[in-house]
Amino acid sequence: MGFTKYTAQAEKERVNMNESIRAREVRVIGPEGENFGVLATKDALDKAREMGFDLIEVSPNAVPPVCRITDYGKFKYELKKKDKEVKSKAKVVEIKETQVKIGTSDNDMRIKANKIGIWLKEGHRAKIDLFLWGRYKYMDFEFLKERLERFLAFVPESYKIADEIKKSPKGLSVIIERDTTKRPSATKPPKIADLALETAIASEPESEPKTDNHEN
Repeated sequence: MGFTKYTAQAEKERVNMNESIRAREVRVIGPEGENFGVLATKDALDKAREMGFDLIEVSPNAVPPVCRITDYGKFKYELKKKDKEVKSKAKVVEIKETQVKIGTSDNDMRIKANKIGIWLKEGHRAKIDLFLWGRYKYMDFEFLKERLERFLAFVPESYKIADEIKKSPKGLSVIIERDTTKRPSATKPPKIADLALETAIASEPESEPKTDNHEN
């Protein structure tokens, strides 16, 4: 099999291979990772030709340069794969925000949670605020935490906690991101809420009463 020729000028500028390698000697790696040591470039070319592959310079700045005996098509595929991985890692990750209240209905929570699932699939993080007003700002932290976790149970995409549940200016907040090590699971049923509490919350105004002078 003859040596591969460049298919585009851009490729010629990107990689040296076969007769375009200028170094007098090179360190040679075989197609299966074998170490053939340092060879004169002519001998390395002969070895590549005997094996039916190309001699491709993979580390031109090394002393001596490192060359790999391999199929050019395979090398080109691996190069594109690495470029794709670098670009995906360089993608800007945004923190999308949404807000729920203690009295938010299951249907509204499910709608918001589905939106978060889309954000996570797109590679973004999601910040969820549990908005508290009036006397709810001073309720037991563990109870409020359970309310926020109740909402998280609706998120359809597998996720992991990026920033733990904690107090925030609006009430409580948490930041989550997609967990790529797990498959999405079916939405877990939320815990049964206290009906008396739900009724009281539903009847309260959503804005903080003007007579409440407490600070956050």
